[in-house]
Amino acid sequence: MLSLTQHDIALRKSANNKQDAIKALAADLEAEGLVRTGYVNGMLTRESQNSTYLGNGIAIPHGTTDTRELVNKTGVKVHQYPQGVDWGNGQTVYLAIGIAAKSDEHLSILKQLTKVLSADGIEEKLKHCDSADQVIAILMGAEQSEAECNSQLILKDFPVNDVLQLSAVAAGLIKQQGFADKQMVADVISKDPSYLGQGLWLISSDQQVERTAIAVVTPAQAFEYQSQSVKGLIVIAAANSSYVANIELLTSLIFNNKVEAFLASSPEQMCNALTQVLLDGNTAVFAIKNPHGLHARPGAMLVNTTKQFDADIQVLNLSNQGKSVNAKSLMKVIGLGVKCGNELQFTASGSDAEEALAAIGQAIADGLGEKL
Repeated sequence: MLSLTQHDIALRKSANNKQDAIKALAADLEAEGLVRTGYVNGMLTRESQNSTYLGNGIAIPHGTTDTRELVNKTGVKVHQYPQGVDWGNGQTVYLAIGIAAKSDEHLSILKQLTKVLSADGIEEKLKHCDSADQVIAILMGAEQSEAECNSQLILKDFPVNDVLQLSAVAAGLIKQQGFADKQMVADVISKDPSYLGQGLWLISSDQQVERTAIAVVTPAQAFEYQSQSVKGLIVIAAANSSYVANIELLTSLIFNNKVEAFLASSPEQMCNALTQVLLDGNTAVFAIKNPHGLHARPGAMLVNTTKQFDADIQVLNLSNQGKSVNAKSLMKVIGLGVKCGNELQFTASGSDAEEALAAIGQAIADGLGEKL
């Protein structure tokens, strides 16, 4: 897990161009003893090969594989540019994160950062931060942009036939993961659930909630409550409004009569259904052979390939329990944390879907701009 301190953050910096910004980051990395002299050359070379701009006003300058031997210790330095730095191609950077990584540790760093920085509105918040603590809070995920939902928050076929017990168990799952305190559990238990339709019920609470989270519990056998079937109960612990997108997805499931399929799916699939819009289309699976995974350069090559097609394209890293993401977003693709050997599943929907998948497969086979 990436750890940041005030010492790692430099506010209100300015630079004439991205090369000067990169040199300043490299100087800080070297002064901290994270890298040795010469690492800056690798950072500049990497930038010339492919832009390290991720989107949302954020860039992640780092060295090439050839200069990795100059890294003493994995770490980062963060520079804020309130006035922005021209990063080329009409892109302006307000936050530059210089990365030093000894091996593929940079992928876990990028995965954490991109999960946080891909949220809407983060760019403006970072641009106007006036303290290192504010920057750290955003980078470490204190500004929650999406509800917590994982397979451990889903419990299927629980042997009860009572709504109160379902409510207590669902709220307890959220409490066990530290997203809320016992007052939330008590509040949920005290409430009558709302019937959503097709056997699905909902209770929400905002009492002593640390992070917004969603839990689902299904009974081993459906039973009746208030003359309606109970096939599943959802509890939302709300610390902010980040659950709104999940409610919209839930509403879509009900409107499209997909609740039965939702309840019959695996915990991982249930989480995906509550947290993302999944494409229906052609699929293909390709293994990544790049020795250092999908870091910025091969990631950018992959994204550039997907952008050549009109089809909507999602990609899922089958080697972990993450979610499908937009394959045309560099920040999202980098955030998958793809390592060598990981298998990626691409889903494409549109008139040129088949051509897109073929091109993606060929680009991966060719090494995404790197020698394999």
